[in-house]
Amino acid sequence: MKDIAVILINYNSIDYTINCVKSIQKKTCSGISFEIIIVDNDSKNNEFERLVEFSKNLDFKDIVIIKSNINLGFGGGNLLGVQHSNATYYAFVNNDSIFKNDCLFLLKKAMDNNPEYGICGPKAYKEDGTILPTLDYFASPIKELFGRSLLHRINPKKYIDRTKDYVDHQVGQFVSGSFMMVRAIDFWKVGGFDTNIFLYYEETDLCKRLLELGKKAYLIPEAEFIHYHGASTPKSILIKTELKISFLYVIRKHYGYFWHVFLLNKLRLQFLVKSIFKFKYWYIFKILIKGAHISDSLKQRQE
Repeated sequence: MKDIAVILINYNSIDYTINCVKSIQKKTCSGISFEIIIVDNDSKNNEFERLVEFSKNLDFKDIVIIKSNINLGFGGGNLLGVQHSNATYYAFVNNDSIFKNDCLFLLKKAMDNNPEYGICGPKAYKEDGTILPTLDYFASPIKELFGRSLLHRINPKKYIDRTKDYVDHQVGQFVSGSFMMVRAIDFWKVGGFDTNIFLYYEETDLCKRLLELGKKAYLIPEAEFIHYHGASTPKSILIKTELKISFLYVIRKHYGYFWHVFLLNKLRLQFLVKSIFKFKYWYIFKILIKGAHISDSLKQRQE
């Protein structure tokens, strides 16, 4: 059994994946055992075959390349990956990431020494050196009604300063899905990722279920990585729509029907106004009018 299984999803972004693997190999010490599982989510341009060829030329041999016949999304792709792993910890890492230091060792050390840590992530930076928040507040009715800034001012202990450059370990509500490590036993205890969610909000849903076990989310600031934010998922009106579908699903799942309907109507009004000034938002408004159900998700379009 390995200490850590690193799971990467590749979707039409092979250059990022290759650079990520190289940085993991370069920065990870020999004091831990790890494997890398790459799931190709039905990429075009022979990217799966190119990844296989790349892996053959690596000195590192604990690497597995898996091809999915359809795009399974974030949660589904990662769940496929862990089926091929055998490790104490899972590290789910966006392929548009570069390690600045030995993140795997530092995260494992933090979790080994603190059993109450349920899931953790390193300090994230943009390409220009700007800090990206690792911790955030759960998607919730109160967050939607009052916003991050007001919640922080009202209760700074519960709603921490996300933009602060922390030096010590810091607890939060959930860690960014761009890089998160969790014990395999806890991951399966809560059922893994919810594959009803195709993209977005997978980490807030997972961390909320872990919290029900008393397992909290932590930033481990001594571990650092660069995240080319959004590079692996180019923005489009379909992606923006998916964001709303996933959000409303998570709200109904964790907060019930009343808040789901309330926030759905809030979004309907918001995007009705937006669509008057920018016609591209008309598509999102139409999906919201229909109810923004999981049946409208990009997941249903995969073949």
